[in-house]
Amino acid sequence: MVKKSAYNGPRNSRIKRQRARRRKKMMIRAGAAALCLAAVIGAVSGIRTLVGGHKTKNQEHITSMEETLPQKLKEINGISVKGLGYEETVAALIKGYDWNLSVSYEGKTEKLNNLIEARTRQYLDEICTQNMEGSYTFDLLDVSELAKEEAGRLAGIWDQKPENSTLDHYDAASGKFVFCGGKDGVVIDQEKLAADISQAVKDQKLDQSLSAEGNFQAADSDEAVQAKYKTLETFTTNTTSNPKRNTNVRLAAEALNGTIVQPGEEFSFNQVIGPRTEEKGYQAAAAYNSGEVVQEVGGGVCQISSTLYRVVFETGMEVTYRRSHTFEPNYVTPGQDATISWDMPDFRFVNTSEGAIGIRASYADQKATVSIYGIPVLDDGVTWKLYSEKTEEGEKPEPQYVEDPTLAPGTEKVKSNGTTGSTWVTYKVIYKDGVEIDRVKDHEKIYKGHTPVILRNTGTTQVTAEAGDGTANGQTTEAAVTAAIPVDGMDDETHSGAPGQMARCPRVEPRAAQRSVKQPGQRRYRPQRQRQ
Repeated sequence: MVKKSAYNGPRNSRIKRQRARRRKKMMIRAGAAALCLAAVIGAVSGIRTLVGGHKTKNQEHITSMEETLPQKLKEINGISVKGLGYEETVAALIKGYDWNLSVSYEGKTEKLNNLIEARTRQYLDEICTQNMEGSYTFDLLDVSELAKEEAGRLAGIWDQKPENSTLDHYDAASGKFVFCGGKDGVVIDQEKLAADISQAVKDQKLDQSLSAEGNFQAADSDEAVQAKYKTLETFTTNTTSNPKRNTNVRLAAEALNGTIVQPGEEFSFNQVIGPRTEEKGYQAAAAYNSGEVVQEVGGGVCQISSTLYRVVFETGMEVTYRRSHTFEPNYVTPGQDATISWDMPDFRFVNTSEGAIGIRASYADQKATVSIYGIPVLDDGVTWKLYSEKTEEGEKPEPQYVEDPTLAPGTEKVKSNGTTGSTWVTYKVIYKDGVEIDRVKDHEKIYKGHTPVILRNTGTTQVTAEAGDGTANGQTTEAAVTAAIPVDGMDDETHSGAPGQMARCPRVEPRAAQRSVKQPGQRRYRPQRQRQ
């Protein structure tokens, strides 16, 4: 370790004085440099709007009339600039160049920024930055680089990208989606325009209107566009034999059929289907309300939203809102359902395809089918599938006892056995060319069990059942028992599309943590964002 000497004799004192002088000189130089830098920043950082209100990359400055160029600068292009301010120097150098250049294209005219003035400012900025001195000459008519910037600016105004035809509407008569709207485009020839501008300045023909030229760009043919489209996914679910419920499923499918969703647009099931009302033909069918089977107008429509959910997920679209039922559904695998009600909960997704997509939906012979027609979202050979598995069997709720005086005193009768609850975990399974490459947990759902219902008579007398009340001579009829059989998995206190009733939105479950294991050499696919 080197120790510092404590000696403070003449030699050390001389060294200290020398160091002090050097520090003083450095401070003086630093101060001068700071002043010059401040002047440069002042000259460059302000904004001076040129003719027409446009600014090019090198046309932004802050200056004041009091600022001067380097003191030892004498003249530029034979003009004395000694003692002149920045703006005074600019005015002196461009004097005599009356700028009035413009460019026209198909009847539209744009005035060009004053490129001679911009070129002059570029040169003065360089002089100030380098603290140049003496006399200099520069070609203020050499504006080739600035002309390229102006040509690019005008191209941004006049360029028209070709528009390919896209899905326009659904033709119910033919059962096909119709494409239309294709439009050819044009691209300004920037290279020629920049050359014309440069030549006009060089020739000092500053009072004229140049003509821009555009290159035709054809849109893709309808055949080429339609060749990209195909049926991305199709899914079918089985309905019950209940004619009223099937009527509701059919009406919802008909309302959904032919829907077109534009790229980036968010689809809302409730907005598309609308309220389920008797005026529209919807009928009262079995649905759940507070855990009980009730008759609701529009009961069963959730089957269409759940069928659509499966298709949307497996096409790779972004699901933005989905809710599970409170109880296990019986028409799709639990964990793969999407409950809806008017006006919440809803089912929503965003079209992440590069083109518009079309939705087909139909009902026939107790089967509901939904498909999506569009340009694939997933990479070639990649497919997504939903897979759900039960991970836990829940407890059966405590039975509910209902007093029934038609039973013999002191006896009980089981009206419904109830069911146990369950926990289901749903995964997104990713395949490449038919081989599974990743499995990601998407969400987890705990379904409630159905409460057993037991009839009993705790009294001392028996009342004869009235005709048509569902019981006879103390015996619960088959119709009464059947009424308690689960038909749908509707939420507690949620009405299946019944208009005019505000459904209580059930608790939103937290997103399940998403995990995946990346195998060596395999591409990792991001999990689909989803709210439950």
